[in-house]
Amino acid sequence: MKIKLYQDDLPSNLNLGLTIAIDTETMGLNPIRDKLCLVQISKGNNISHLVKINDIKKKPKNLIKILKNNKIKKIFHFARFDVAVLKHSYGINIKNIYCTKIASKIIRTYTDKHGYKDLCSELLNISISKTEQTSDWGGELSKAQMKYAATDVLYLHKIKKKLDIMLSREKRIDLAEACFKFIEYRTDLDLGGWPDLDIFRH
Repeated sequence: MKIKLYQDDLPSNLNLGLTIAIDTETMGLNPIRDKLCLVQISKGNNISHLVKINDIKKKPKNLIKILKNNKIKKIFHFARFDVAVLKHSYGINIKNIYCTKIASKIIRTYTDKHGYKDLCSELLNISISKTEQTSDWGGELSKAQMKYAATDVLYLHKIKKKLDIMLSREKRIDLAEACFKFIEYRTDLDLGGWPDLDIFRH
């Protein structure tokens, strides 16, 4: 794995292709309250690009251009959170989303273990560490933090491929894709004041 760290934005000449894995690190789990600190991206080639967000008021134009490109497939794990954070931070609406957590919940109904670590273990036979998950992302990054953050996007392309095979086999691809499209509106509900309310309940 190679890690490339940038400050506040991606280089303008970076070509990441049409399918990218994305993750974010923040100061907490409230997308409105907690500051965005880091954005990780990989095109699935064993290179992770980390963008350290030092000034949230400074717009990362190259990163935003990629996120707003509807032709690019964006693979997240728990897209609901990452998309909400990016939407709140930069006022952008991200489309063409794939969420490995949603796909896992739709197809891996034989288990309740749908974390990224669980998917790496079962689908790829790879063991990863999550020890830096709750660390302070607001300051200078340690080597351990950078490795953790980079790993979070390293395997998403391979996980997607495995989940797609299962979804196709069980004829649940259309259902998964409908859920992915709804993330746009689920995050609007989260940011608008309905984060914990199931509006579909009686």
